Amino acid sequence: MTPQALLETAVLLGFFVLAGGGYAGLYSIGRLRANIGLVRAGALCWFTAFGIALVVAAATPLDAGWKLFILASALVYAAIPPMTWRYLERLHDDHSPEGAGQ
Repeated sequence: MTPQALLETAVLLGFFVLAGGGYAGLYSIGRLRANIGLVRAGALCWFTAFGIALVVAAATPLDAGWKLFILASALVYAAIPPMTWRYLERLHDDHSPEGAGQ
């Protein structure tokens, strides 16, 4: 890998992680505030992360294993915030004061 390719790949991966974090943050804040616009903005961040993963897979000199790992990570990014949100809702519903007497 050339120094230029290394820097380009590193920048792409940095944006990939940033877009994934944007998705998680916007999704969570959108659900917390019941703001569908923020949830949709989070989805746009996920699509951006997936697009960057496709670019990494197609245009970087990374080994095939790493490219598959990045693509799989992008797919898993889609599931983590909704799964975490459902878990937190269930956790707080089970420990709410209203449910304590049942």
